[in-house]
Amino acid sequence: MTQKKRILSGMRPTGKLHLGNLHGALANWVEMQDQYDCFFFIADWHALTTDYEDTGSVSDYTKQVMIDWLSAGLSPDKSTLFVQSHIKEHAELFLILSMITPVPWLERNPTYKDQMTQIADKDLTTFGFLGYPVLQAADIIMYKADGVPVGIDQVPHVEITREIARRFNHLYTNVFPEPEAFLTKTSKILGLDRRKMSKSYNNAIFLADSPADISAKASRMITDPQRARKSDPGDPNVCNVFEFHKLYTDQGTTDDIAEKCRTAKIGCVECKKIMAEGLITALEPIREKRKHYEENPKLVADIIVTGSNKAREVAQRTMEEVRSAVKI
Repeated sequence: MTQKKRILSGMRPTGKLHLGNLHGALANWVEMQDQYDCFFFIADWHALTTDYEDTGSVSDYTKQVMIDWLSAGLSPDKSTLFVQSHIKEHAELFLILSMITPVPWLERNPTYKDQMTQIADKDLTTFGFLGYPVLQAADIIMYKADGVPVGIDQVPHVEITREIARRFNHLYTNVFPEPEAFLTKTSKILGLDRRKMSKSYNNAIFLADSPADISAKASRMITDPQRARKSDPGDPNVCNVFEFHKLYTDQGTTDDIAEKCRTAKIGCVECKKIMAEGLITALEPIREKRKHYEENPKLVADIIVTGSNKAREVAQRTMEEVRSAVKI
């Protein structure tokens, strides 16, 4: 029997998950469960890299993310689901890897440069923020993952991990495989205001939103910016609402809406209403599962403990090899 390849990925607990999280990563993870040996973790230590001054919500957000994962279809019977901070070996490996990682590797990280510019309201001149790719590398190579499912913009993160693993193997002995970036399909889905969907932008539709919330948010969505009146022809190709139709409205209705939009036979208000109805229907199974897990917090806690225990067993074996290689 051919052994499944192992993949690993994680999410920072910054709040309940939204459609951007679902289509950017989570839906792909759910599909991959039957093909791969999957390790998925909630990166609560990583949350401290930017939110170190306000940590009061991290614990609750961790639970909320796990509930969203389970509600969307991640299964503890198919995947190892765990919390980063529950596995103290991550911190030990991070420390060892930080000793061998050149600072210029971290300074050239494109995300480091971008966030230093974009997050102007926080002091990010910390060792933790500069060194988070080292912790990320520890997260990945701890489990000797064959691959990391990522979008194209995240490939540089995996490359840094490969470089760190390669350097460790060169300096000591060959402990770690170099993980590949497993490029995953992502849907073009933006926030209500056509920016990247984000909790911080207040432009997100959450998996936990009620039908009333979804309808209200859909009504505020920006459509074709050149279409000022209902009588103006629209262009579905530049309309974010139409991207939602592609995902949540049946093909026949979507084609009909596209034609009517181009010929000004349907207004944006009606178009948004149809889209919202499809989205509400599609998210109903997730909302129902979420209600079940919210009403059974012990079940969620037990899943976290079981998954973390399973991950810890792998991490302990890896660290025995690491200590032997480093001779400490």
